[in-house]
Amino acid sequence: MKTVYSPLHHRRTATSELDGGVLIAPHERPSRAETILQRVRDQALGEIVAPVNFDLAPILRVHTLEYVSFLEHCWEEWAAAGKPGEAIPQFWPARGMRQRAPKDIDGRLGYYALGADTSITEGTWEAARASVDVALTAQELVAGGERAAFALCRPPGHHAAADLFGGYCFFNNAAIAAQAFLDQGAKRVAILDVDFHHGNGTQSIFYHRNDVLTISIHGDPDLVFPHFLGFEDEIGEGDGAGYNLNIVYPPGTPFSEWQQGLETACERVADFRPDALVVPLGVDTFEGDPISFFRLKSENYLAMGERLGRLGLPTLFTMEGGYDVDAIGVNVANVLKGFDLTL
Repeated sequence: MKTVYSPLHHRRTATSELDGGVLIAPHERPSRAETILQRVRDQALGEIVAPVNFDLAPILRVHTLEYVSFLEHCWEEWAAAGKPGEAIPQFWPARGMRQRAPKDIDGRLGYYALGADTSITEGTWEAARASVDVALTAQELVAGGERAAFALCRPPGHHAAADLFGGYCFFNNAAIAAQAFLDQGAKRVAILDVDFHHGNGTQSIFYHRNDVLTISIHGDPDLVFPHFLGFEDEIGEGDGAGYNLNIVYPPGTPFSEWQQGLETACERVADFRPDALVVPLGVDTFEGDPISFFRLKSENYLAMGERLGRLGLPTLFTMEGGYDVDAIGVNVANVLKGFDLTL
């Protein structure tokens, strides 16, 4: 399996994350991608290729022009306003307020943000654009006949909605890639999100559509981010009714229980008969992850990859979460190795 990687992810090196009322070093950091890349090399899992540079057109198939323009110019406007730190939102258009983007950069930050966890920094735009290029290059490999490809995306993407950033995500790499499959002739695409946190952005993007099946297996949003989306009664609306599935688990869930959800998800994917499968791959389900509460072990990721591989579908993996940096490379590589066992 080929891995697509860009060193431009280093352009995003944030120093601030609001957590517990204080600013800490972000859990989402460059070493995550470097650790994964080194493990892929050490395990000889396949060729590592550089991404092609794409224009904005595929992004604008998923994200609004206004939002894209905001991301492109946010940092320069923030710096021009004389702000001394990283761009962190602090105001939101809450219930009863006008839903419009103000002219002031502080107001627009809040308008386009899910929360205060994710700062925008110098280089964020370049890194986010490169992450999309990584996803689209891997998508082209699969569309061109490769059975599978791994997009080592950083920053991740599945929390980004059409006009919202947060949860370390700016562009929804998995959704952009899924839309690219459709634009190139696929009739149906399935997205099976195995990250610990609900793929709220992906769900919202496709919630009213029946050409994309969205499934997410995740921690109870009553207890963990993103809190306001990801419940089991969310099944899609309009044409999308029945095409969204959320499988929710409580704290302490071991692989034996989580695996049952994966089996249900795979059965739904098989019934949908998609032309391609996109897997937002988060390994923050790991027992040692600092911001999650599942109990998967490193060897379990081999079984996860093997089950995904048995679907027999052209498959694109996009890198999402996983914040135990010491284990992230092993866990990601195990998914890819498990998948390769089915080839």
